[in-house]
This record gives sequence, structure tokens and C-alpha cells, in this order.
Amino acid sequence: MKTELCAYSVEACRVAERLGVNRVELCASPAEGGVTPSLATIERVADIENLDLSVMIRPRGGDFLYSDDEFATMLLDIERARTAGATGVVFGILTSDGHVDVERTRQLVEASKGMETTFHRAVDMTEDYAQAVEDIITTGCTRILTSGGYDKAIDGIENIRRAVEIAHGRIEIMAGSGVVAANARELMDAGVDALHFSAKRMVAGGMEYRNPRISMGGSAAVDEFALRVVDEKEVNEILRLIQ
Repeated sequence: MKTELCAYSVEACRVAERLGVNRVELCASPAEGGVTPSLATIERVADIENLDLSVMIRPRGGDFLYSDDEFATMLLDIERARTAGATGVVFGILTSDGHVDVERTRQLVEASKGMETTFHRAVDMTEDYAQAVEDIITTGCTRILTSGGYDKAIDGIENIRRAVEIAHGRIEIMAGSGVVAANARELMDAGVDALHFSAKRMVAGGMEYRNPRISMGGSAAVDEFALRVVDEKEVNEILRLIQ
């Protein structure tokens, strides 16, 4: 059973390595669900020993229907991630009618030769989940990250079991979204190859002066003075339960 931490900082990756997590999915912009991180961040995480690094290849937030320019950016980001020392990349592309874009996904897999490839939770947004799993298998991806077509993996566990059956060893299935110590064992027993979790908690930042008239992100509902960190206790509990 492999483990993967969804990480948004170098510090989070260092915590993952220290606690014994196998791999990180390195992203930027958690408010958008994760986009491609900076090259400098990739390079710094790649220097951390004993930690596999999968880099999110996603040029923007929103849906997974990409323009030609956006697709070209994804191809270039894959090459940049390879040069920076990544061991894997993470991506997902759909067609406008809600199916896996098989041809473009194959091109991304080909461009990623020598690295592991994860088709992310775009699979959960497809019109036919079982067909999407089969389609991804045909593209040559290493694994699928999925919540079973539901917001949380524990709610989609029956579909995750079905994905494991469809895969039949041809591709890895990794359960993710809402994975916590309370449900890690049940998800593991569904037959998945890996668990993906964020184990996040928010802490107050160090700014003493805070201008109450400005929200840099345009939303007063977001606390811009809170910092995202890894809940080490939660990670340790997940690791204890599945080992």
C-alpha cells in the first residue's frame, strides 16, 4: 500500500519525507483545486531524498477541457518538470461531452516517457465512469486518482471497488479526496493500490498588522492570513492504520 500526500509547499514535502510518506503530488493554488507549481518549487522538492515527486500539470483552474494553447503549455510543463527532477506527472483531459480525451492523454503519456503518469480526478467528472477507467487504461497511464465519481472517496467506494475490478492489475487505482484516518482502512480494503490525502490544517500566519479593507483574492470569505500546513498527527494515524 503506497501513500501520497497532496502538498502545496516545500515544507509540506519535507514533512511527508520525514513521516515516511512514499510520494507527494506537488501543486499550487489549493483554492483552484491545484494547478502547476513553480519551477523553483519543483526543483527544491526534487532535492528531497527518499521521496517520489509527482507534479501537477494543470495550466488553470476550472474544467478539464483545454484549448490548443493550454495543451501546448501542458506539454512544455511536462518537459520542465522532467528537467527539474520530477519522478512523475499528474494530469487529466476531457472532451466537451464528458469523456476522457484519449488521444490527447496518449500524447501526454508519450511526452512523459521515463516518468510515472497519474490521471487525476477529472475521471470523476466523466459521464460514464466505468468507460472512463477503461479509456484511461488504453492510454498507458501508470495510475488513476479517483474518488469514485463522488465528492469524497468514502461515498464513491463502490465505484472505486468497480475500478479496481476493471483495472485487474493493468493500472494502479489510488483513492483520494476526503481520505482521513477514520476511513483509511475501509478504503484500503476496497483493493486500491494507494491512498492520496492532504491531512491539512490551517494555522494563523505571522502578520500582526492586517488591513481590514482589502482582500487580495477578491473574497472576504477567504482568510488570507491563515496558512495551510500538514497535520502530522493525522498522517501518522493514517500510516499506522494501513501498515
